[in-house]
Order: sequence, then structure tokens, then C-alpha cells
Amino acid sequence: MKTRNILLTGIGGQGTILASKLLTIGLMAEGYDVKMSEVHGMSQREGPVLTHVRYGDKVYSPVVEKGTADVLIGFEQLEVLRNLDYLSAEGTVVMNTAQVDPIGVLSGLEKYPENIEDLVRKHAKRLVVVDASAEAEKLGTRRVMNIILLGTIVKSMGLEEIDWHKIIAENVKEDFIAVNQKALDLGMSLV
Repeated sequence: MKTRNILLTGIGGQGTILASKLLTIGLMAEGYDVKMSEVHGMSQREGPVLTHVRYGDKVYSPVVEKGTADVLIGFEQLEVLRNLDYLSAEGTVVMNTAQVDPIGVLSGLEKYPENIEDLVRKHAKRLVVVDASAEAEKLGTRRVMNIILLGTIVKSMGLEEIDWHKIIAENVKEDFIAVNQKALDLGMSLV
């Protein structure tokens, strides 16, 4: 199997890294060679987070090269726009509708782009827009937004055969297993 490339991008505190780790654990359990690399912004909360996940028969580097991502999962819209150059010509973008104003916008020096969806649509072969925050609220907690987006990755990459419920049960605190499993299923249904 050729190496597949997934890029997850968001803001610190959105659960991007947990989603990446669960994805990596699931892929390894299925027997894939998997490499993961994460890049954190300057601050733990609300700084940019970019995670590279590569899997296949044999993977030599953890870093997704620009122009090669099969799927770009955006936990925040502006972060999708900032990382579009990683997407392959045949790539899919799954973009959460969340908007987190960066410091430049908060200080009044910059404006948050109004046409992000249009800009992304010009570069992506396929764009799926998801309001994962609203979907998470339907489940009773915004904290599962990341697992909803993990479900979109699972479906987009054709990885449904992996026992994701087991992966969640083994890696999430007991009190949150059921809601995270529901979130994963919900995410898969959105793609």
C-alpha cells in the first residue's frame, strides 16, 4: 500500500493532538506502519497546532510534504487556509466551521477573512464543511468536537474496518467512553 498522508490543523485546546493520537493508535492496531509528528504554536491554548500522520506498508518520515496530503482536517477555518499548500491536487478538506480570532484580529490590526470557504473550495478536489461544535453540543458536551472530526477522517480515508470503539474505550477516561464513541459514529455519518 502506498503511504497515505493526513494533516490535522487547529488551535491549542481543541483536542487536535488527542484525535491524532487515537488515529495513530488505531492505524498501528490494524498493522500499518505509522509515523506522527506534531507542531505546537507559541502558546498551549489558542496557538496553532499542526499534526502530520502518515501510514502505509513502510513509512520513512513523519512529515507530510507540501502538496501531498490526501486529507486535511481543519478544526478551525483560518488554520485550514494557512495549511492549504500541504493538500494534494486530489485531496479532500474536512473543515469545521469554528472561528477563533488570532491576536492580530483581537487587537484590531487584522480582519478575519470572510471568504475562507470559497478560497478552500478553489484548492480542494473535495470540501466537506462540518459544524462539529454544534454537533458536539447535541451530544451534551463541546469537548467531543475532536472525536467527531476523527470520525470524518475515518470515513474519508475508508478506515471503518478498524475497531475505533475499542480504541476509544482503551484510551479515554471511563466516564467519557460512551459519549466519545457516539461522537465518532456521528462524525462518520457527516462525510
